[in-house]
Amino acid sequence: MHRWSKLFIPTLREAPADAEVASHKFLLRAGYIRQVGAGIYSYLFLGQRSINKIQAIVRQEMDRIGQEFLLPALHPRELWEESGRWTIMGHNLFKLQDRKGAWLVLGMTHEEVMTDIARKELRSYKQLPQIWYQIQTKFRDEPRPRAGLLRVRQFIMKDSYSFDLDAAGLDASYNKHDATYRAILARCGLKYVAVQADSGAMGGSASQEFMVYAEAGEDLIASCPACGYAANLEKATSQLPPVADLPGDDLPELVHTPGRRTIEDVGAFLQLAPVHAIKTLAYMALSAQTKAGAAEIASPVVVLLRGDHTLNEAKLASLFPNAREIRPMVPTEIFTTFQSPVGYLGPIGLDILAPEDDAEAGKVTVVLDRALESRRNLVAGANREEYHLRNVTRGRDFIPTLTADVRNVTEGESCPQCPPGNPLKVAKAIEVGHIFKLGYRYSDGMGVRVLDPNGKEVTPIMGCYGIGIERILTAAIEQNHDGNGFWLDRSIAPFDVVVTVTNMGDPNLAATAERVAEQLEEAGFDVLLDDRDERAGVKFKDADLVGIPYRVNVGKKVAEGRVELVTRSESSSEDVAIAEIAKRLPALRST
Repeated sequence: MHRWSKLFIPTLREAPADAEVASHKFLLRAGYIRQVGAGIYSYLFLGQRSINKIQAIVRQEMDRIGQEFLLPALHPRELWEESGRWTIMGHNLFKLQDRKGAWLVLGMTHEEVMTDIARKELRSYKQLPQIWYQIQTKFRDEPRPRAGLLRVRQFIMKDSYSFDLDAAGLDASYNKHDATYRAILARCGLKYVAVQADSGAMGGSASQEFMVYAEAGEDLIASCPACGYAANLEKATSQLPPVADLPGDDLPELVHTPGRRTIEDVGAFLQLAPVHAIKTLAYMALSAQTKAGAAEIASPVVVLLRGDHTLNEAKLASLFPNAREIRPMVPTEIFTTFQSPVGYLGPIGLDILAPEDDAEAGKVTVVLDRALESRRNLVAGANREEYHLRNVTRGRDFIPTLTADVRNVTEGESCPQCPPGNPLKVAKAIEVGHIFKLGYRYSDGMGVRVLDPNGKEVTPIMGCYGIGIERILTAAIEQNHDGNGFWLDRSIAPFDVVVTVTNMGDPNLAATAERVAEQLEEAGFDVLLDDRDERAGVKFKDADLVGIPYRVNVGKKVAEGRVELVTRSESSSEDVAIAEIAKRLPALRST
C-alpha cells in the first residue's frame, strides 16, 4: 500500500499555456511528467508506474514469440553508412563525434545493429527463424517538438526484428507480431484500428500501422464503415466517379490568361471546372553522394494532378527511395529549371525522362497521377507568362516518366473495396505501433548469409516491428478524458484504486480507511491510500485528475457500515458494504 501523504505527486490546477492537446495538459497537471527541454521529458512517480506497467505487458506478450535483447543507444557511423541511412535520415539523426574525432549516431531505430549481430552469428537455416526484440530509449532530432509526448526527441520504443529463410517464414513472423500487437493494445484498454501504411524510410514491401482515433492525432486515416477497409492517408486509395472529358480532338491551343495563375482563377476565366485542368507541381529530389566531399545531386521532378486534387508527399517520396529529401521548388528554381514563371508551368515542352531510361542529367522526371491516366483535352500551363494551353492529352502531347497514385484521398470518395457508393470517412489518429516486411534491404546490403538445406548460401529475409511505449499512455489519455481529468485501464493505471479519507481528523474514518485499503490489497488490487490532511473536495478533484480507475470514499456512511465506490470512467457511484468492497470492485482483465 502507498500513502499519498508520503509520495511526490505534484498536481496542478491549471495546465501551462503551451500545453495544447488533452494528454499533454493532463500529464502535466496530474504530475506524470515535467519538461526538461524541447521534446525532452522526465517521468515522475505516477508516470513511471504507468510506463513500467505498459512495458511489462509488452514484455509478457513479446516473450511468447521472441527473445529480449538490449542494444546500445550509441552506434558507429559506419553501420549507418552501410545501410545508406546516414544520408537518407538527414537531420532527423542525432550525430556526434567522440574525443578522437570518430562520428557516432544516437539510435532512432536498430535495424543496423541487429543486422550486424545476425551477419556475425547466423550461419545456417537451422538457426532460423529468429525474432529478437528490445525495449530501449530512442532519439530523433525532431524539428518541431509538440503535443507533449506525441512529438519528442527522446522516447521509449519496443522494436523487434525477424530473420527468416524465405517469404513464407516472413509472413509467419509478421502474422505473429500482428496478433501480439493486438493482444498488447487490448490489454492496455485501447480501442484501435489496424491500417495499411507506407513504409517510409524503413523500406520494405508491406507495412501496417496500429492507430487510435483521437483529435490530437497527426495522422489521417481513411476508413470504410461498411467493409472495414482502413489505410493511412499515405497509402489510402479510393474509387473516383467517371469524368466526361471535353469534346474534340484538336491539338493544344495557346490561350491568353492574363494574371490567372491558380487553378480556380484559370477555371473561372475559361469557364471550366477544376476536373478539366492539370495541376502542375515542381519538386527537387535531393540525394547526397556517399564519398566525402562529393556534391549533392538535385534532380527536378514535376507532378501532374487533377485540378481539384492535392498531392500526398509521402506517396511521392515512396517513388524515390534513394532520395534523401523531396522538397518543393522555390520560384527562382522553377524559372531557372524550366524557364517558366510560377503559375504557368505545364508538361508540354519539358525535357522529360523517358519511362524506360535511367536518371539522366538535365532530364525531368514527370509523375502523372493515376486519376489523369486516361483523360483528354485538359488545360495546363504553357510555360509562358500569362498563357495556358487547351486540349492537352497524355500520350499524344507528352509522355510522363511514370504514372502512379500520388493524390490524397478525401472524405466521401468511394471505398476501393466496396461497390461504388460506399463513402470513406477520414479522421485523425495517433500511431502507436507499426510493423514492416523489410525484405532484403538490410540483410542483403549488409551481407547476412546462411546456408540453406541444400548447402547453398542465401540471404535471410527480414521484418521490423515497433511499438511506442509513451504513445500507448498518451493515446489512452486522449481516448479517455473529460473536463476533470482522465482515467486509465487498470492494467496501465499507476494504481487500481484510491481510498480517500474524507476527514483525517476523524480517527474512526482513518482506521476504517486503513482496513479497507488492506482488504483491497489482500484481494490483489494496487492501492493508493489518500491520507492527506486536505479537504474532501481537494482529494476528490485530485483523484479524478490522476488516471486511477476506481475510488473508494470513506466518509460519514461508515457509521452504517458502508463506503462509496466511484467508477471514474462512468462518473458513477454506489454504496457498498465495507465487508463486500473487494468483491464489488470489478474484476478487470488480468495483468
